Amino acid sequence: MILGILKELHPDEQRVALIPAQVPKLVKAGHEVLIEPGAGLSASYTDDQYTERGATLVPRTELLTRVQVLFVLRAGANGAPGFEKELATLSEGTLVIGMMDPYQPHLVFETYKTRKIKAFALELIPRITRAQSMDVLSSMANLAGYKAGLLAAATLPKMFPMMMTAAGTVVPAKVFILGVGVAGLQAIATTKRLGAVVSAYDVRPAVKDQVLSLGAKFVEMPLDTSSSEGSGGYAKAMDEDFYRKQRELLTGVLKETDVVITTAAIPGKKSPVLITEEMVKAMAPGSVIIDLAVERGGNCEIAEAGKTVVKHGVTIVGPVNLPSTLAYHASQLYSKNLETFFYNLFDKEGNLALDRGDEIIEATLIIADGGATNPERQTLLGL
Repeated sequence: MILGILKELHPDEQRVALIPAQVPKLVKAGHEVLIEPGAGLSASYTDDQYTERGATLVPRTELLTRVQVLFVLRAGANGAPGFEKELATLSEGTLVIGMMDPYQPHLVFETYKTRKIKAFALELIPRITRAQSMDVLSSMANLAGYKAGLLAAATLPKMFPMMMTAAGTVVPAKVFILGVGVAGLQAIATTKRLGAVVSAYDVRPAVKDQVLSLGAKFVEMPLDTSSSEGSGGYAKAMDEDFYRKQRELLTGVLKETDVVITTAAIPGKKSPVLITEEMVKAMAPGSVIIDLAVERGGNCEIAEAGKTVVKHGVTIVGPVNLPSTLAYHASQLYSKNLETFFYNLFDKEGNLALDRGDEIIEATLIIADGGATNPERQTLLGL
């Protein structure tokens, strides 16, 4: 098949969907790899690296008319002006594989429908053992948690580690991780390596052992969390009464904390507000909040997406697309996830199969043959 990789045009996007190292295997399997000139430069992958490994440089407009499979990062909420019109030049039946933000309508979905494009949303890969090597959300969350720890250390006007000097002893910073998924676990590991005293909380009691294994303290609260875990191991949205009680208990913890990193996001839903403005007021001056859930509303009531603000003496950082700031390795991980997913679309004889009986294919194929793949998605995607 003819595969294509575009340069991502979103202003915050530095990653590329496929790195040079993945090209030889695809070429050996009989595929032709086309890449837009400069597609990998922002992630430190040069055009020469691609061509030396068997890819062909092709202008953007020509690439779109030739490809049978398009590998992208932002295939839904793209942010590039006229992206949906560009994709209207794709041949009918083209496969588009990438992150689609498949929880709300986007203009490009109408293009996929009209052109009878088969659109695969990588965010919907099920959390099953066979799909672990395709799990882009976990790959990117891992990087986000790491970078959040570094951001916190750079922003806090204190040192993280304890240091004993002739001028006196510096006590270690206290870091609190709120939400212990993949990003939270990596934030624990990173801040712990930097020397902070780390504690963490999650509504899912099952993560306690993971927190303790990383050398952090698990904060326990007298709350009923028996129904807190949803499908795929994600935390489930709770009712407002639960969050109110949780905020009351958290207030005391935050008063004693130098840094809070929040990671509580629920796929497809607004992030729960875990830290109110009143709770921020109770924090010590100079404290720092890193809100990793800010792109979906935020865990901190007064966090602002893409901005660092100081309110009530507390610095609140609302980072957007943190994995993109680690573009080289983010592209490497995403590329491997995507390539593994692509091979799963073929049968044992090497023929494109798109077996709808395959749990991974059925979960991720959101648009095909001129419409959404089920009535629920039709409503959700605005089709």
